[in-house]
Amino acid sequence: DSDGDGVTDDRDQCPDTPKGVKVDDKGCPLDSDGDGVTDDRDQCPDTPKGVKVDDKGCPLDSDGDGVADDIDQCPNTPAGIVVDDKGCELKLTLHINFDFDKAVIKPEFRSELEKAVAFVRENAQAPYILIAGHTDSKGKEEYNQRLSEQRAQAVRQALIDNYGMDAKKLKAVGYGEYQPVADNSTEEGRAQNRRVELICCALLPQ
Repeated sequence: DSDGDGVTDDRDQCPDTPKGVKVDDKGCPLDSDGDGVTDDRDQCPDTPKGVKVDDKGCPLDSDGDGVADDIDQCPNTPAGIVVDDKGCELKLTLHINFDFDKAVIKPEFRSELEKAVAFVRENAQAPYILIAGHTDSKGKEEYNQRLSEQRAQAVRQALIDNYGMDAKKLKAVGYGEYQPVADNSTEEGRAQNRRVELICCALLPQ
């Protein structure tokens, strides 16, 4: 038993096992979870069957957000963005239907602002919350950019004035018409695109 693993050389299929490593009846290092990384090197010894792992035996996390690829529902999250347990950025979309060419928050959307207040409070540990304004594609790009900024500012100011939110924590940014979530060729789609989103902990755009 040249390598001293308890399996005689004539049966040992892994004759150079390092000293102290537990082996199976063939003299090869154990791989209890069957991920291809032996127990002596496996830092994640209970990986579920079929999950791809790195050289340490831990589930792959391709975008580095702390959520393994096998459960990550948003696999291409940009670096530096804080995510939830599904690997998606912490974001709240406010269903404030701005009128065409307007940035005024109508009284019937008070409940949406209250959702925003709750979101900010739930993420109190975050250094800031990004308030992102968006428009549909009607009109000139430059005008839509200004309008999206006005909508983001309108929400920010409402949270400060009506709910006492910390002004230093709320950062308003306009994205114009460049990030649609629906088809701009329909009225319904355009209404969805006229929106404001609160995003926790994202990297601020330069």
